[in-house]
Amino acid sequence: MDIRCRKTLCRYNDRYTCKAKGIKVTNKATCRTYEKGDKAEVDTTKHLFEKTPEYAPQRDSKTLEILCHADCLFNKDGKCVSNGITVNSITEKPFCVSYLQK
Repeated sequence: MDIRCRKTLCRYNDRYTCKAKGIKVTNKATCRTYEKGDKAEVDTTKHLFEKTPEYAPQRDSKTLEILCHADCLFNKDGKCVSNGITVNSITEKPFCVSYLQK
């Protein structure tokens, strides 16, 4: 599963890959697992077409459980079944931009 996160101040963010043991998405499609880290990484994804960002390796979906309470197309009995998710830093809250309303 491809899990990308642009919340560069999160303690679980390793080069845009979430390293949390599990992810919880709220009914408003925000990441409840987010924890503010000590220092923000520079967001090189803003310049994606100028220079390729360095991403950490993808995570195996078998080692990560994504619990979801959003009314989303990928929510099956409280678990995310998408082949990948992206959490963005659009606002103060980390928002799941893979969210598709049913």
